[in-house]
Amino acid sequence: MKSNLLKFNGHCISSYAKWVMRGSIFFFFFMVQSVYAQNYYLYVASESDDTVSLLKFDGTTIVEKERIDVGSYPTEIEGPHGITIDPNGRYWYVTLAHGTPYGKLVKYSTATNQVVDETTLGLFPASMQISKVTGFLYCVNFNLHGDMKPSSVSVVDPETMTEIVQIKTGSMPHGSRLSRDGLKQYSVAMMSGELFEIDALALEVTRRLDLEDHTTMDHSKGDHHKMGMKKGGMKHSKIKPTWVIPHPEEKIAYVAGNGSDEIIEVDLEKWKISKRIKAEKGPYNVEISPDGKYMIATLKSIGKTAIWDLKKGSLIKTITNSTAIPHGIAISSDSKYAFISVEGIGGEPGIVDVINLENKTLVDQVEIGKQAGGIAFWKKES
Repeated sequence: MKSNLLKFNGHCISSYAKWVMRGSIFFFFFMVQSVYAQNYYLYVASESDDTVSLLKFDGTTIVEKERIDVGSYPTEIEGPHGITIDPNGRYWYVTLAHGTPYGKLVKYSTATNQVVDETTLGLFPASMQISKVTGFLYCVNFNLHGDMKPSSVSVVDPETMTEIVQIKTGSMPHGSRLSRDGLKQYSVAMMSGELFEIDALALEVTRRLDLEDHTTMDHSKGDHHKMGMKKGGMKHSKIKPTWVIPHPEEKIAYVAGNGSDEIIEVDLEKWKISKRIKAEKGPYNVEISPDGKYMIATLKSIGKTAIWDLKKGSLIKTITNSTAIPHGIAISSDSKYAFISVEGIGGEPGIVDVINLENKTLVDQVEIGKQAGGIAFWKKES
């Protein structure tokens, strides 16, 4: 007869004891996985639905936890466009861009997703962030439907929801981001083709950079068409920069050249263009992972998202999104996942795609409101 006794460190144990040991080991690994399981939360604005979605991703599946109605007029589309979360994670802010004549900034509590306060900004307020140093919120006024003239960046005290000043920049300022230390604000003007640096403390423009590639222009012939000049002297950029992101560790910023199909690398110390990186059609938003390793860009015109390895200086993957018109990017604080808002076409729902940055694959997606756009990562928790 086969013995039910097993050897363990020179001693005999029963098969029952072996079963108990296996169960204990399984329980141990289950508990370890539970301890290290992470949940990721983010907010996404749907511009054509006047809603903001709170999403949760557990490392495998992304779900919509809540859909929040925003705006004050049920019969009008007020257009939630830009969205950001304060450094402490207590409040989120959304711009209602379609206001007549001016847009609004609305403050919500992350605890309740209820309105706390609001204020009026400029024409079509868009992207924004809050400086952890000054405590101020900096928001570009895109001026999409206004005259083609220089617009501004609104500086707001988010505690009192008071606009302090509007700082004049370029024509149709769109993408904007703060430096990691919160001392500089960078924005790009889409129609005038410029990069602006604002001193976050002094509240003034300190530097301006023309992003056009003048090496292809024949100035001797006075070819103003090639120089991007329209009749009457107003410059219309061929670059059409739509976004800027400063590197988290190095003195470099990257600009999405939506019209020139390139990512422009800017040396922030020398304040000059150091490299032009060819991209596929229509790069729109660009972000860098917090660890500084990856650069991600949405290619709005062809429905794809591109990933570059900044350490190697090369494009490593292009991923087709779940539907057409990828828009915004938010990256988890641990640099593991990129969340891409995808607008969709017409009456289609918007979608948020989740990309695993470790294996460069699209792992899940969730439907939200129409024309998904502004997106902001909130928190990671066990």
